[in-house]
Amino acid sequence: MKRILIYGDSNTFGTLPMAALSDDSALPKGARWGDVMGATLGDGVEVITEGLPGRTTVHDDPVEGAYRNGLRPLRAILESHKPIDLLIFCLGTNDMKNRFSLNAGDIALSVARLVREAKALGCVDQILVICPPPVLERDDLAQIFEGAAARSVGLPEAMQRFAEVNGATFFDAGSVISSDPIDGVHWSPDSHMQLGAAVAVKVQEVLK
Repeated sequence: MKRILIYGDSNTFGTLPMAALSDDSALPKGARWGDVMGATLGDGVEVITEGLPGRTTVHDDPVEGAYRNGLRPLRAILESHKPIDLLIFCLGTNDMKNRFSLNAGDIALSVARLVREAKALGCVDQILVICPPPVLERDDLAQIFEGAAARSVGLPEAMQRFAEVNGATFFDAGSVISSDPIDGVHWSPDSHMQLGAAVAVKVQEVLK
């Protein structure tokens, strides 16, 4: 039995596009991209989904709380599920918030740090880094993500470079899906289906 752990944010959790900040709807288990990936891969694969809305790569969030920092609980989560055949990082969207003032290179380097930290623990065999699709600045989330559209430019190339330098495989989610225009950040149910199927193909290549 191969064990895959997905470490992500609200788009891994399954948060649906938000017409208003008060919206709190999410896809049911089975419809999230990680679930779709697991179903596509079939028997012999266990998929564990660790998605936290608002999770950053390695940054304490001064507004939403330091616990959103993806580096803080990483060791505990990985050691709770070891051995892990494949760890998938799907992070970077929340790093694009205006409050962090990061560029594409900073975000890519932050993901690379997570890769190094995970490899150093010795409980993960292989790592796949997924770059999220570009953020659009829309409606209620526009002010929070002000400037994110510009910060999205060049992110896939930077994330691929630093992922591969650190021994991880790379996949660009933006090559198959787009952020939903309702809020410019989250993904539609159809996008979850499309991404899950596409990542399953990539995972089959990685786990050969």
